[in-house]
Amino acid sequence: MQNNTCVELRIDASVIDEEVFDELMNAFSALGGSEESNQITGQHERIAWFEVANNQEEQYLRLSTAVQVLGVTKQNIHITTLSDDWATAWQDHWTAMPIGKSLCVRPSFCDALPDRSIDIVLDPGQAFGTGTHPTTYLCLEAIEDYCLNHAPQSLLDMGAGSGLLAIAAAKMNAANIVCVDYDPLSVEACEINAGINDVNLQSILGDTPPSQTFELVVANILYNPLIEMAAPLAATVEKYLVLSGILETQVPSLIKTYTEHGLKHHNTRIKEEWAVVELIR
Repeated sequence: MQNNTCVELRIDASVIDEEVFDELMNAFSALGGSEESNQITGQHERIAWFEVANNQEEQYLRLSTAVQVLGVTKQNIHITTLSDDWATAWQDHWTAMPIGKSLCVRPSFCDALPDRSIDIVLDPGQAFGTGTHPTTYLCLEAIEDYCLNHAPQSLLDMGAGSGLLAIAAAKMNAANIVCVDYDPLSVEACEINAGINDVNLQSILGDTPPSQTFELVVANILYNPLIEMAAPLAATVEKYLVLSGILETQVPSLIKTYTEHGLKHHNTRIKEEWAVVELIR
C-alpha cells in the first residue's frame, strides 16, 4: 500500500450493530475504525479503514458483498479510496462534544470548549466509548446529574470499554472506581485514558460483576448481557444503577427484571431510539 492512501467503508449505524461491524472489521483486517454522528441531522455512521489491495475493484466487491450478506442494502454502503493516511483521516470526523451541563469530551487534537468546566480527553480507538453514541451520551448525562448532586464514594463501571463513563465520574470527584471489561484492549484503554485525564481507577479483566457493593453502578452494554447478569449486577448496587445499551422498546422488560431483584425504577432517558434506565436501591 502507498503510505498516503486507504480504503474507507461507511455504513449507516441504524442498519448494522456495533458487534457485527467489529466482526466485519476483524474479518477484513481493518487498519482502524471509528463512529461519526451528525448532531444536526442525527445521522450516525460506522466507519472502517483498510489497506489498499493490489486489485482494488475486487476489494470493493468483496467488501460490498460481505456487508450485503449481513443484511445491509447497497444504498447504505459507501466505499471510497481516500488520499489521506488512515491514521489521520479519522481525525476529520471528530470535534469537541458538549454533553449535559458541564462536560466536554474531545480528542487530543481538538481544543477544549471554553464554556465547559469538565474537560475529558479521549482519542477514538479500538475500545468502544467516545461519547458520540446516544447510549454513551445519555449515560454521561445521568452520571453528571448524580455526581453534581453528590460525588459517589464508590463506583463500578461494568463493561467499561474506553473508561469514559468512569473517567467522567472521577472528574466529578467520584472515588474508589472499579472498571470491569472482558476485552484486554479495553482494560488497557481504561488505564491509559485514566492516565491521560489524571484520574485514578482500577481496571479489571472479567465478564461478571465483582462481589463487593458500590454506591453508583453504571453498565452501558447490551440488552441480553444486562438481563443475563441482572442478579449479580443488582447485588452490587448500594444506591444507584444506570443501565444502557438498550433500545426504547426493551425498557419495560429491563425494568421488570431489575425490580424483581430489589431495585426501584427512578428515571428513563430517551435519545433517538436508544434509552438509559436509572434505578435506585
